[in-house]
Amino acid sequence: MPSEVDGRLLARIKQDFPDVQAWYGKATGTWWAMVPIGPRWRLVEAVDPMELQGAILNPAGWPWPRNWVTLP
Repeated sequence: MPSEVDGRLLARIKQDFPDVQAWYGKATGTWWAMVPIGPRWRLVEAVDPMELQGAILNPAGWPWPRNWVTLP
C-alpha cells in the first residue's frame, strides 16, 4: 500500500505531468503510468513514485514492463 508520502508524490506527478495518467496498482504493488510519446501512448511501471517520475521523463527508454506495445 502506498504511504501518505507516496500519495503526495503521486499528486505532484499528476500536477507536473497533466497529460499522464498515473496510479498505484493494488494487484501488482507497483506504480504505473500511461505516457504520451508523440501520437502514441506507452505504459510504464516503477517500484515507487520517484522511479515513476523517471519513467515519465524517459518513457521510450524505460525497460518496464518488459513486453510493451504502444497503442494508436
